[in-house]
Amino acid sequence: MQSMLSTRTLASRRPFNGQILQVRVDTIQLGDHAPVEREIVEHPGSIVLVPVTERSTVLLVRQWRHPVREALLEAPAGHIDPGEAPEAAAQRELQEETGFRAARLLKLSEFWIAPGWCTEYMYAYLATGLSPSRLAQDVDEDVQVVETALAEIPELIRTGVLKDNKSISALLIAAHIYRDQLSDPTKRSA
Repeated sequence: MQSMLSTRTLASRRPFNGQILQVRVDTIQLGDHAPVEREIVEHPGSIVLVPVTERSTVLLVRQWRHPVREALLEAPAGHIDPGEAPEAAAQRELQEETGFRAARLLKLSEFWIAPGWCTEYMYAYLATGLSPSRLAQDVDEDVQVVETALAEIPELIRTGVLKDNKSISALLIAAHIYRDQLSDPTKRSA
């Protein structure tokens, strides 16, 4: 029996090409099993930020998310434009969504968003040394900044106030793996 890890793509078609994402349908064969179809959302990649102020607060954003029909509290985030480096996208999104620029970006992690059906790969950053620097929000956004004490984040996650996966992931990575940078202001400004 041939392993399912040996996969062949037998056919591919693109039923949808949008401004930010495309949908591809692949017919694949997993090992020696019968061919199956996989619907794949192709995405250019994205970033998420944990912007921390000198007052040990984090700048979160509240915005309407139409697919879930709810205004969600999230970490600032956005897609990477074609040819744009993740760090440049992080600075741009930070300026658009919070009105600040970071003197320092520390990469926290990078991860697949939904590898079962999407190619979106996300880069998470800790943003410190914040100074005012606003770029206009995208025309399809109405983002409100919500300054939140770092100490409140676990309770916001536990109670479901924060329920956006990328935000929870980035905030928990920052809080647990990069605890030193969050607890010591001199390390945030170094």
